[in-house]
Amino acid sequence: MGRKKRTWVPHAFYHIVSRGNRRENLFHDEGDFKTFLYILQTVNRKVPFELASYCLMNNHFHLQLRSRKQPVSKVMSLINKRYADYYNTKNNYSGHVFEKRYFDKIIDTKTGMLEVSRYIHLNPLEAGMVEKAEQYKWSSYRYYLYLQRGPFLNMNVILDYFSGDEIEKRRKYREFVEEGTKEVLYN
Repeated sequence: MGRKKRTWVPHAFYHIVSRGNRRENLFHDEGDFKTFLYILQTVNRKVPFELASYCLMNNHFHLQLRSRKQPVSKVMSLINKRYADYYNTKNNYSGHVFEKRYFDKIIDTKTGMLEVSRYIHLNPLEAGMVEKAEQYKWSSYRYYLYLQRGPFLNMNVILDYFSGDEIEKRRKYREFVEEGTKEVLYN
């Protein structure tokens, strides 16, 4: 039986998750994290996409991504194939690097966009890897908090849900994320 064909909605963002095979680590050291981010940039130049938020955990990653020109499946195929080639070569492995096809879910509401972004940014905190979400180095959250632009990030698709100038929007986004932090810490 064949796989179900993926749906591509060019104007929609997707929440994408991809896990290491047998839930093993995809990222073992800083070089692995940096290589994955480099691959994102390289693929973005070849097949443009928008990235609203991301978080690279040890054994999986989250992307909040939209591709208007090519199906998301094409973008993810390039990203995962290039990282698998790197990973297998570096570790002298062969075979599957990823557990299965990536998970994807269309985000079709303003609330959904905000909730997915918050969920992605709180992932390291929920996993007990940091005491504050902003401490995690391999997430786009720090770019949202400080007046800097993340490489190839389109933060405006999230920040524009808030009113005010750029500083005010960033402050309100931080408050929104911190509301979720309380739920993580006290549940």
